[in-house]
Amino acid sequence: MLYRLQRRQFIPGSPTAIWDFFATPRNLDRLTSPQLRFRIVGEVAPRMYAGQLIEYRVGIVPGLETRWLTEITHVREGEYFVDEQRCGPYRLWHHQHRFTPVAGGVEMTDLVTYDPGWGWLGGLGHAVWIGGKLRTIFALRAEKVREAFPGAGAAEIL
Repeated sequence: MLYRLQRRQFIPGSPTAIWDFFATPRNLDRLTSPQLRFRIVGEVAPRMYAGQLIEYRVGIVPGLETRWLTEITHVREGEYFVDEQRCGPYRLWHHQHRFTPVAGGVEMTDLVTYDPGWGWLGGLGHAVWIGGKLRTIFALRAEKVREAFPGAGAAEIL
């Protein structure tokens, strides 16, 4: 079953500077809560590009770490990029990051479409744990954005 998570957040500043920050793969570390024990494995290009593969490890629960391989499938400079899971915990993961210039900065919108897999067990897992965990992860990410860009607004779940 497909699920969606959509949120938006105002980020103050130059649209070019904001794009440059998010188009730098190494900044993923700065945007991820330490609770997830996120770490990029291997080398990554300094700038995001379509076709780029990024491998990382992420802690799902205490004591359990999983491999995640992401491909950046689409990049439209200054507007949006899409990452899709190629290997990892989900049957499907498609995450669109959109950056819309507005007065004083950018409105960043995340649209995640995902399927945990496992049929009805995945649906139960989503209802009991996965959905809430993802909302928490994105709430923590919004706080990290506010640290990186003082004056950024709170994230709004759509």
